[in-house]
Amino acid sequence: MINEDIRVKQIREMWKRWYDARKDWETQAREDIDFYLGNQFSEQEIDELSSRNQSSVPLDRLYSAIEQFKAIITSKTPKFSAVGREDSDNKVANVWKVILEYIWDLSDGNEVFKQVVHDYAVTGLGYFYAYIDVNADYGRGEVKFNYVDPFRVVVDPNARNKYFDDANGMMLSTILTKLQVMDLYPKLNEVVDEKDDKKLIDEIEPYYEDDTYPSSTNQKTTGSFTPDNIKDLDYGEGSEKYQLIEYFSKVQVPYYRVTNMKTAEERILDKETMAEFISEPVVMSAVQDGIIDVVEVTQTRIKLTCTLGQIVLYERTLNTDIYPIVPVPNIWTNTPYPMSDVRKNKGFQRFLNKTMSLITSHAQASSGLKLLIPQGSVDDIEELERDWANPNATIEYDSSFGEPHFPSPQPLSNSVMQLPQLIEKYIDLNMGIFEMMQGNSEAAPRTSSATMMMEDFGQRRSKSKLRDVEGSLKRLGQVIYNLAKKHYNFKKTFRIVQPNNDINEFTVNSGLYDDKTNELKTIENDLTIGQFDIRVIGNS
Repeated sequence: MINEDIRVKQIREMWKRWYDARKDWETQAREDIDFYLGNQFSEQEIDELSSRNQSSVPLDRLYSAIEQFKAIITSKTPKFSAVGREDSDNKVANVWKVILEYIWDLSDGNEVFKQVVHDYAVTGLGYFYAYIDVNADYGRGEVKFNYVDPFRVVVDPNARNKYFDDANGMMLSTILTKLQVMDLYPKLNEVVDEKDDKKLIDEIEPYYEDDTYPSSTNQKTTGSFTPDNIKDLDYGEGSEKYQLIEYFSKVQVPYYRVTNMKTAEERILDKETMAEFISEPVVMSAVQDGIIDVVEVTQTRIKLTCTLGQIVLYERTLNTDIYPIVPVPNIWTNTPYPMSDVRKNKGFQRFLNKTMSLITSHAQASSGLKLLIPQGSVDDIEELERDWANPNATIEYDSSFGEPHFPSPQPLSNSVMQLPQLIEKYIDLNMGIFEMMQGNSEAAPRTSSATMMMEDFGQRRSKSKLRDVEGSLKRLGQVIYNLAKKHYNFKKTFRIVQPNNDINEFTVNSGLYDDKTNELKTIENDLTIGQFDIRVIGNS
């Protein structure tokens, strides 16, 4: 059996601390998901409604509001773009614009963006995740991004920055079966003991305490299935569960600023490139003579440590100073645990369900009137109940005890009947979504110009939230820019098909040679050199 790596022990302990710290937020977020799915009653509340002969179907106002909010936010296709800070930077900015659009299309950015907006609205926190797919493009790799479930990410609870820049670290958990692990990491299939036919994966202990997706506290009334319902449906060989943890932390990495004092040309080299550069005798002599000036500096970079069971799968330093897991917080609370629009309106939704229950109870009392009879006036109550259902029955009673009568319930006031509409209005007001925006003609003005004006006014709240989402989208673009600058160090052609069927095409790291000497003169669009003076933007 493989011994546990000390780094794995430290990461597990940190995971446990950070996971316990977010438990309260996790419980609330899971309840938010239940309310969105329509599971808004606990088991005790359903039993109480059943005892009153009432249905447990809620008057769900949250689902339609969330779906309309998502429709407005994603109505226009978002994108990455890059612009130069001055005219001399436009050429390289155009190259990066095409590269960013290429990565957006390659990662199915529209679908990923909509899922992040969904998590943003329902749980209060969505996540983008930028990574390098090493198997793409026939092993040359591609920079991509995806969304991750907010329950899979734990963050240092001491973080106070909106994008968790001041966090001590972030962790991403992935629960995999043995078969999934073997597919993702074929090297774990290598035989380590031919006698017992043991593979490396057999030496790794399944470490799986609990699924990161929390269980529901409400009763499932809509027939919905969530990961906590189906996590144990698979069984048999290869279904053992493993927890793969990707731990992102900040480290200081040395870089070298190399300047040619004669030409004022400057380059930034990392440790490996600097060692190769300084090994040449001519360069060493130039450094000693002061022709080339070398200044060592340290820069913050993100270190990735990936653990599986009791082993460390790999460690690598990413060429970015921003965590590749980019949060999209909704109602930010100055902590890593923001609120969602659903949580803001759960109290109103419960109030709406309670109001409808009271109205239903009054309707039941009005439609099924109770018969009150004086005690002793009827010999057999059960016979009276059977005869009462017969419209032609003759019922005998003793009038000396008094006459039977029906107690009529008090009529409900109009204010009570209008209460559901008032509650729905408050939910719409909190969400910034109104009935007119959902196609209700009765709530729209009479003229088309006034309708368009009200539509524009109504979308201002949603547009404000869209600006917040685009702030995270911009940071994602910056992470992808940093990763791509390091990764695409080989010749590659990027092609983007525009809506008008025009094709934008750029080739990077393409060598230009002298026609006479056939020697390399320059490298066109060299992405690996320098920090370009461009701005990465993310918008719709």
